[in-house]
Amino acid sequence: MTASSEATSALSPWWRHATILVMIAGFSVLSVITALTYSNAPPIPERVTDAAGATLFDRQTIHRGQEVFFKYALMEHGTLWGHGAYLGPDYSAEYLHRLAEICIDHRRRERTGGASPDEAAATVRTARLLKENRYDPGTDTLVFTPCEAASLAIQTREWSDYFNGGTAAPGLPRGFIDDPDELADLTTYFAWAAWAAVANRPGKDYSYTNNWPYEPLAGNRPSSSTYMWSALSLITLLVGIGAILFLFGKFDYLGWGGETSPAHYHDSALSGWTLTPSQWATGKYFGVVAALFLLQSLAGGVLAHYRVEPGAFYGIDIAAWLPYNLVRTWHLQLAIFWIATAWVGGGLFLAPLVGRVEPKGQRRGVDLLFGALIVVVLGSLAGEWLGINDRLGELWFWLGHQGSEYLDLGRLWQILLAAGLVLWLFLMFRALRPAMKVAGRSELASLFLYAAAAIPVFYLPALFYGPHTNYAVIDNWRFWIIHLWVEGFFELFATVLVATMFHQMGLVNVTTATRVVYLDAILYLGAGIIGTGHHWYFTGQGTLNMGLAASFSAMEVVPLTLLTLDAWDFVRVKDRPCADCGGLFAGGQIWAIYFLMAVGFWNFVGAGVFGFLINLPIVSYFEVGTLLTSNHGHTAMFGVFGMLALAVLVFCLRATQTDRVWNGTVRYVRLGFWGLNAGLALMVVTDLFPGGILQLADSLNNGYWHARRLTYLMSGTFHTLEWVRIAADGVFLLFGVVPIMVAALRSLARRDAARSPEAT
Repeated sequence: MTASSEATSALSPWWRHATILVMIAGFSVLSVITALTYSNAPPIPERVTDAAGATLFDRQTIHRGQEVFFKYALMEHGTLWGHGAYLGPDYSAEYLHRLAEICIDHRRRERTGGASPDEAAATVRTARLLKENRYDPGTDTLVFTPCEAASLAIQTREWSDYFNGGTAAPGLPRGFIDDPDELADLTTYFAWAAWAAVANRPGKDYSYTNNWPYEPLAGNRPSSSTYMWSALSLITLLVGIGAILFLFGKFDYLGWGGETSPAHYHDSALSGWTLTPSQWATGKYFGVVAALFLLQSLAGGVLAHYRVEPGAFYGIDIAAWLPYNLVRTWHLQLAIFWIATAWVGGGLFLAPLVGRVEPKGQRRGVDLLFGALIVVVLGSLAGEWLGINDRLGELWFWLGHQGSEYLDLGRLWQILLAAGLVLWLFLMFRALRPAMKVAGRSELASLFLYAAAAIPVFYLPALFYGPHTNYAVIDNWRFWIIHLWVEGFFELFATVLVATMFHQMGLVNVTTATRVVYLDAILYLGAGIIGTGHHWYFTGQGTLNMGLAASFSAMEVVPLTLLTLDAWDFVRVKDRPCADCGGLFAGGQIWAIYFLMAVGFWNFVGAGVFGFLINLPIVSYFEVGTLLTSNHGHTAMFGVFGMLALAVLVFCLRATQTDRVWNGTVRYVRLGFWGLNAGLALMVVTDLFPGGILQLADSLNNGYWHARRLTYLMSGTFHTLEWVRIAADGVFLLFGVVPIMVAALRSLARRDAARSPEAT
């Protein structure tokens, strides 16, 4: 690279200051909300008694029930307070609905002066009784009414039959939970969750879950705060969009277009750089990426089929060895593994390009980290199978299935994963340190390191809870990981990766790359840190979280809207003439750029449009845990992070090959790109979005419990759309995933020795 390409205009230190201030403000507010979670969480009483004072169950019983819920991965089968998987029911909503039915029937059969109350009067009376909070903090005792006590006895039999009856639960093997004591404990846990969902907070007219779920029979309807903050959040959205459009109009150098064109550096194979031993060693990371991507997609196909035939896979009963909850666990975990592996490998590949020096022993570190990765992947997947089959005894939480969606791997595997990320950070530091001492390159190199450091640091909340922690607190820390780790600092690290890739391709100078990183950090973290709370509307938080989260979550759409400009900027920079020779970008890395353009599109559609739709409190109230959530998850998780991981994969593989080898591979990359995008789009238009709208309408018309029952999922237009989706899944798998896997494996098998370190 020429010296002129390294020259950069001074970037104002206020970019750095603003980013730091945004993070301090955001985490201060989020920390307050998290601290309040511990006091706002629904209490777990020491004793639950009937009206006569006899103990029905105690705190230890609820704790054991939560253990059963987590150990058998029921959150990967159904949901609790709206969060989890989509084949089974929402256990809290289903229990509450049956409780209301039993209490209404109980009231209807009561005789008062020889007259039997009609159903309307019984419903009103039942709602009033269930909304009354009979928990006494002084004695730490909760008193159940006679109908609540009767419901507990009835539902213990019903849930025992559901998990251990003659007919297997959907997607689970017959007799999945066969211990009567475990089933009784599990039912008390559902009873506690349903009580917290309906009983009013002391001094309030809404429950611990802000009156979620929608259950008119029990008096659960949206609270006034749910309506109010939905409306007010739209104001913050309009203000945010107006402000950012003004700034982008006034300062036209913002974005990837930058202020100036970089100097000549558009050789299609980065031939000006000799690959280092550690860069060459990262190839096996991308082979693992391809293999895990294929396995994750196959698991997704099995999950989709469970939604149309919950009792069989084309007539074959596979639930005995691949139950729905295990397959969904693997589907989510493999997604995180292959995407994170691509980014880890990409970071290790790009760091020497930035630092320009290969530290001694770097390759051994890369190989050691790869071995650790394999241990965590295989160990956690095997442990989850053993855990849900109850083969680990008391070690289930440490070695088996921890039970929390997205954080399913056992605690030991989490610790090993965190240790691996620390090793990765150390390797990144060694490779980036030389550039951090050079004027003109130190800022981008430092940002690369800081963004990498945030990934292990913000994985630590995964270790802040145990199997007996209040579920509201668990869900709080869980979304510190899901939202802040995945959607926040992964997003920031992704921006740094893209900035570094573009700089190495010669498409942007250091100033532009650095400015874009700071800008994205300010925009994403400014709204996204506090916006994390939109996951907590109905999980035991107060209305303070709802107001702040709704407002800031709405503003998350602002930076996502700008990604449409990013996509256009990607087109502009790839077609911009070289400042030195006047020629166009040679195109060797053109498919990496196309994948980045797809990131911009799906980020706007999946995270922006579909994310904003379900982030409004009033919409989330009726739809959380429906197909609209899955619609957002697929388009945002794969459309953004998956496409970005594939962009990194394509960039790194291309950089290790000469034109001769790459020309035989690029046709598979081209087919895979269009197959993945077409398949994902077909999933959305044929099933995920229209099916989600149908399920939302059913929730509005018949109650949330009804929209989540198997009888609804297996009937009518909704079920037909689930069948139609098979075509979309086929396109995605056959014309998208398979060609990408072939391209990756072919690239590794036929890497040209001319690009290897030994060639020099």
